[in-house]
Amino acid sequence: MDRTLIVTNDFPPRPGGIQAFLHNMALRLDPARVVVYASTWKRGREGAEATARFDAEQPFPVVRDRTTMLLPTPRVTRRAARLLREHGCRSVWFGAAAPLGLMAPALRRAGARRLVATTHGHEAAWAALPGARPLLRRIGEGTDTLTYLGEYTRARIAGALTPAAAARMVHLPPGVDEKAFHPGSGGDAVRGRLGLTGRPVVVCVSRLVPRKGQDTLIRAMPRVLARVPGAVLLVVGGGPYAGRLRELAAATGVADAVRFTGPVPWAELPAHYGAGDVFAMPCRTRRGGLDVEGLGIVYLEASATGLPVVAGDSGGAPDAVLDGETGWVVRGGSAVETADRVATLLAEPELCRRMGERGRAWVAERWRWDLLAERLESLL
Repeated sequence: MDRTLIVTNDFPPRPGGIQAFLHNMALRLDPARVVVYASTWKRGREGAEATARFDAEQPFPVVRDRTTMLLPTPRVTRRAARLLREHGCRSVWFGAAAPLGLMAPALRRAGARRLVATTHGHEAAWAALPGARPLLRRIGEGTDTLTYLGEYTRARIAGALTPAAAARMVHLPPGVDEKAFHPGSGGDAVRGRLGLTGRPVVVCVSRLVPRKGQDTLIRAMPRVLARVPGAVLLVVGGGPYAGRLRELAAATGVADAVRFTGPVPWAELPAHYGAGDVFAMPCRTRRGGLDVEGLGIVYLEASATGLPVVAGDSGGAPDAVLDGETGWVVRGGSAVETADRVATLLAEPELCRRMGERGRAWVAERWRWDLLAERLESLL
């Protein structure tokens, strides 16, 4: 039986969106035909125990390297080649093209017949760096297919590839579990627990970092409150920007209208989306295009939950919104535009309902995990 070797740094229990993408895809392939070679999440007893528990629960073998970051070194390449031969793998999926895709020629010599590498936001950044562009070009030449999240990342990455490699690129974004994210996901219970019952709620679910735009939402709140008294911003997630955001809410005079949940377990995320009337994450591009949103799966999860969305225009984020149908795209960093769109939605329940229903239908049509896993399987 021919198997697929998945080579990745991004795999649970390490948290993150790419990790969830890889895991969800792996679970939808034939488990008898999958082997995962991944880095160690974190050193120490607690990390080792969490990783061992997670790996034991998987329907396929997970082989952990001793390092916390896989790099295409001779040692890692030799081990990947050995796993390829030992498990009878004939195809390889690199969970992130850069830099692991640099191992592709060696794994082809070891017997791989198909090599697929997935690109994310950081490969688009590589494409803008003179020193990294040649490496990205080598990855494109060494693999059979590079997948991309959306048109923004495709265009950026294709510019660094040979014409032949660019022509082989295939759209493969992350999907949404519409059975987990749905309008009846438990939002009322979250509202009740947080004391938000009866209040108009704009929710943002994301890691707390400057690119995501939670600060823009806080700066937008005075204008939102002027049009929709009693509105509240629910900020879901953790991250290094948390302290600065709390200070900003106090300095802006809206601390009473902003609630921070801190990190929330994945199983509770659908209910936290459901606690909102509107989802907003006005993300922005930073560092001259090196810090950019690859896609923004949170917009699609919100749509699946039945919420209209307000998205920033960073990178591929607009690919996750049908502008004017499932929500609106605003200039990332613009508190005025964000406030206008959020307040309009909060003040017009019928518009919210219509956009939310269109968004859920769009997710069912285009973004279900099973549809995307079939695409990956055909590439492998």
